[in-house]
Amino acid sequence: MKRPRSTATSPFWRLVPWLAGILLLAVWQLVSGLGLVPRFLLPSPADIALALYQDRLLLLRHLRTTLLEAGLGLAAGVVLGFFLAVVMHRSRLLRELLYPLLLLSQTVPTVAIAPLLVLWLGYGILPKVVLIFIVTFFPMTVSLLGAFAAVDPDEIRLLRAMGADDFMVFRAVVWPSSLGAFFSALRVSTSYALVGAVIAEWLGGSEGLGVYMTRVRKSFAFDRMFAVIVLISVLSLGLLGLVKLLQRLLMPWERRGSAAAAGEDAWLNNGG
Repeated sequence: MKRPRSTATSPFWRLVPWLAGILLLAVWQLVSGLGLVPRFLLPSPADIALALYQDRLLLLRHLRTTLLEAGLGLAAGVVLGFFLAVVMHRSRLLRELLYPLLLLSQTVPTVAIAPLLVLWLGYGILPKVVLIFIVTFFPMTVSLLGAFAAVDPDEIRLLRAMGADDFMVFRAVVWPSSLGAFFSALRVSTSYALVGAVIAEWLGGSEGLGVYMTRVRKSFAFDRMFAVIVLISVLSLGLLGLVKLLQRLLMPWERRGSAAAAGEDAWLNNGG
């Protein structure tokens, strides 16, 4: 007996997001072109594309600065988040001491922290990297801490019975079991890194997409401001795609599992 094909995997449903995006752009262009909304308030997609092209060299220069800040802050957040998760997993005392502080660090608005960092650390790259670190290490720490606690204890006891030490247990069981949570947290932290970099650049600096946005906003060039928003969105999607690619490379068992499930579906749909 054939099983009905899942609508979520049919070609039509895969095209729905693209069709919705094209429809949205068409309506947006129509609304702006007909003057239903003033173009200085809502530039059309064509105006935004033109602004991207005209300022491409300037945007590229600012983009390099923002990516450098986001990369350094994200790297620091991932490394320290991983280290904190391991330490808190190993020591209940440290977990009870540090976890409330982690939660407290996320209750203060980022916009409130940024001026203080600029005041304490100056207008260079350091306060921006610190701000990005603050917003990226929390998802990594919390996700990994939960993943470490969810590892099957029977697998750990089995390795212990075979004479494995703590490092071998972590490398063979705990870390592979936590990779899914790690990449989920990495996707969140990657998005936060770009947003944190732009927010930090609003409050001071000479280069960066946030600095560029501040300048064009003051000159009421909203087409260029929308252009930066589009650039940041596209860049975020690209970085998330890189994270997904890295996950597929480091977790090949998930890819094989998906391929096996697809083969089973095909076999059942063809009547076994």
